[in-house]
Amino acid sequence: MNILAHLAYYQILGKPVLMYSGILTLTSFMFTALIPILNQKGIHKIPFSWHSRMAKLSFALVIIHAVLGLSVYF
Repeated sequence: MNILAHLAYYQILGKPVLMYSGILTLTSFMFTALIPILNQKGIHKIPFSWHSRMAKLSFALVIIHAVLGLSVYF
């Protein structure tokens, strides 16, 4: 196994890092989608300018999660 595969399946509280990165990625996408919904309803606690920043962060997390997940096969 290579170093990325070891990192992907490193156990934290009995669960692999890959699972935690997936949860973080999903949460990031949900937060990204929530920003315009809240702004549309008149709740402006989070400025709309954060939507594009969160989208970039979400896609970066997706790439990291995919590389870790696919590292076992390469």
